[in-house]
Parts: sequence; structure tokens; C-alpha cells
Amino acid sequence: MKTTKAFLNTTACRKATVFLAVIILMGLFASSSVAQTELTEQVQAAKSKTFFTQFIIAGGPIVWFILGPMSLLCSYLAIDACFCLRRKNLLPTKAINNPGPSDAQDLVSRAVSNAAGFIDSNTDKARNAAADSLGEQTDKLLRKIEWFGVLGNVAPMVGLLGTVFGMIKAFNLLGISAGQPRPDMLASAISVALITTFWGLLIAIPALTLHGVFRSHIETVVSEAATQIDVLLEKLKTPGDNISAQKTDAEQKLRDLQKRLNKNRIMTKV
Repeated sequence: MKTTKAFLNTTACRKATVFLAVIILMGLFASSSVAQTELTEQVQAAKSKTFFTQFIIAGGPIVWFILGPMSLLCSYLAIDACFCLRRKNLLPTKAINNPGPSDAQDLVSRAVSNAAGFIDSNTDKARNAAADSLGEQTDKLLRKIEWFGVLGNVAPMVGLLGTVFGMIKAFNLLGISAGQPRPDMLASAISVALITTFWGLLIAIPALTLHGVFRSHIETVVSEAATQIDVLLEKLKTPGDNISAQKTDAEQKLRDLQKRLNKNRIMTKV
């Protein structure tokens, strides 16, 4: 009898234990399911946000009115420079052997056209005129790409301004709410700080890279244009220039010969 009661008591304890364990496991499973559902909803909500919402709307006025227009300006300048600074526009193949008319826009034709008025009279003046024309054209090209350097240097400073502005907003929220601000308000302030920095770097890195690439391209093309201009001026030199140069050399030789004869006479007298 005692053995039966002990057995029943043991069985009841086991059933109770199993029942409680099942209840606990069901509770844990339910809580984990709820947490998983909430996490899934949050992930879906984050995925539903577009680039415009996350990186432009959340950036605040600094992105809307300063960094956004700066990025559009940088894109426009990059497209314009890619078309204007093409090699076939600055140094076409036909201009190397046959320079175009005076209204041509390539480097060689404009420089040779500027020097054409001095070729018949003075070759040195023609070279100087061509060099001045080439220098002016080079300055114009460099001024065209100088905006990339300006944007590349200013954009990070504007991004840093937005970072400071966002951090000030975050600390103000902490002070007003006694250390427990609303998460959405605090996240909004921090997002302004980070998004403005993101936009500043997004503008500065391509702008400085394009500035270096286009500057190297311009220097290479201008160097080749200067060589071709020198060759063309030699071809366009009139025969009179060669005759005058030969006459000058002959006169110089005669002077040297007279000096030697005079020295020999003096030595003979002595």
C-alpha cells in the first residue's frame, strides 16, 4: 500500500513537472515568435524606405539646400568636362598637319592663327604670339576644372557643419528629456549628423579625383600641342627668313675673320 502511494506520488510529480515544462517551453516559443515577428516587421519597414527617404529627407535642410545642389553641380560639371575636354576637340589629327581656319576651337589652329600675322616679318614674334595664345587657352581650360577643386574642398566642411548641427540637436534632446529622450527624436538628430558627413564625402572624393584626372589630361594635350605648333611654325617659315639667317651668319663670319686679320697684323708689326 505504501509502495503504491509512493508510486502515485512519484508519477504525479513527474506529470506535474512535465506539464510545467511544456507550459514554460510554449511560453518561450510564443515570446520568441513575437520577438521574431516584431524584428521582421522592423526589417521590412527599414527595407521599405527608399534612398530618397533615408539619405535626403532624413538629412535635413543642409542636405536639401546645400549638399544636394552641390552634388548636382558636380555631376553637371563632370559631364560638361567629359565632352569639352575630349582629345579630338582640343588636338584633332587634322590640325597637326593642316591647321584649321581662324575660328577653329582646337589649340593648334588658334595658336597658329594668332601667330600668322608675324610669320612673314619676324619668326620670334610669331613664336611668342603662338605661346601667348596657347597659354590663354590653357588658363581657360584649367579654370573650367577649378570648380572640382572648390567643391572637393568645401563639401567636407559643409558635411562637418551638418555633423555638429546634428550632435547639438541630440545633446539638446538629452538635456530637455532628463537623459531619456524619445528614440525616434534622438535617431533623427543622429541621422542628420551622419548623413551630412556621408554627403560631404560622397561629393568630395569624386570631385578631387576628377580634378586630378582632368588636370593631367590638359597638361598632356597642351604639351603635345606646343610641340606641334613649333613644327608647324618651322614649316610655315618663309624662305626670306632662311636667307636673312644665312646672311647674318655670313656677316658674323666676316667679322670674326676681320678680327683675326687685325690680330695677325698687330703681331706682324711687333
